[in-house]
Amino acid sequence: MNRALKGNLKDVSLTRILIELNRNRATGTLAVTTPRFTKNIYVRDGSVIFASSTFEDDRLGEMLVKAGKISLEQYDKSVELLKTSKKRQGAILVDLGYITPKDLFWGVKYQVKEIIYSIFQLEDGAYEFNENAIPPDEVITLKISMNNLIYEGGSRIDNITRIRREMPEVKSIFTLNEDPAGIFKGIDLSSLDRTILSLVDGKRSINQLIEESRVNSFDVMKTLYVLWSTGFIVEREIPGKAQEETVDIGEEILESVTEEDHVLKKKVEEDTQAALLEEQFKRGVEEFKRGNYWGAAELFRLVTRNFSKNPKAWSYLSLSLSKIPNRLKEAEEALLQAIKLEPFSGEHYANLGHLYLKAGLSKRAHHQFEKALKLDPENAKAKKGLDQIQQSP
Repeated sequence: MNRALKGNLKDVSLTRILIELNRNRATGTLAVTTPRFTKNIYVRDGSVIFASSTFEDDRLGEMLVKAGKISLEQYDKSVELLKTSKKRQGAILVDLGYITPKDLFWGVKYQVKEIIYSIFQLEDGAYEFNENAIPPDEVITLKISMNNLIYEGGSRIDNITRIRREMPEVKSIFTLNEDPAGIFKGIDLSSLDRTILSLVDGKRSINQLIEESRVNSFDVMKTLYVLWSTGFIVEREIPGKAQEETVDIGEEILESVTEEDHVLKKKVEEDTQAALLEEQFKRGVEEFKRGNYWGAAELFRLVTRNFSKNPKAWSYLSLSLSKIPNRLKEAEEALLQAIKLEPFSGEHYANLGHLYLKAGLSKRAHHQFEKALKLDPENAKAKKGLDQIQQSP
């Protein structure tokens, strides 16, 4: 590398440091030190291969307990043997039959990631990259994707004060980065991140992105923070005076556009919005199939807010909410909205019946199943629901 990499995390984020190490295909050790501990990230050719920590809670045994891989009793037994054995704790746990060699490998990789993720949380700590320091020969060498590591680490930052302090002001406008240097190719963005990213067009300010996404403000800020800090999006430059004059001339020209042009422009915007909502609906279905009911509900909610007369979206929103604890009331409200829009659908009434059945309201459920069968005598869901009621004590 051309310059020394040394400083404090107050001035440079871990994200920026790791990106630079990756782009320079650096080899060495990044040490981060606080009064309580030192954590090391070992890098080879720009990829993370290991991490270590002097913080007691970062030890392998503690990590396995927190991950539910071993019990406290098993942990204590391994610690007793550790005092009289030259073996590592992981090897002792395998010898005792508490974990398999495969579990041990998973545990070490999990430990390394958690150590690094914890450094992302730090706002103050001295860091220094030493090119001459390489990992000890006895450590398990792992090759962990730097891009996914940075993305996940950034996603774990929950300090809103820090996010607002480090990000550009809310009036700023983001645009897609045309030259991300390839480091973030292949990252599996979350459904929310993909949704927010689809709204970044070089015109909307941060405030507008928050408003138009119809999602919790902090969630949007956090998503934008991750996308911005990792380089997916960049702040758009403020136009200079000459550019402002050009814009003024453009505005005068726009005022003379014919009514037909306005109509065409509006049609294009409506088609674009419809395509965006259709894409969000499809993503919602994908997230639901994966079992990510929270993510699915957020996507379906976004569709219903922008396309409130779509009964299918309301129905899927209800179905997603019904899978989330303490959300049956909201699920009922969504389904009633679908029925309001499509009052002759037996399927909606059957779904409502099962919702009431889940809530323990058998009489209400029975009434809805009967409604469903009046509209659709062959409705399987309604028949199944009535059978369940009849068989219940």
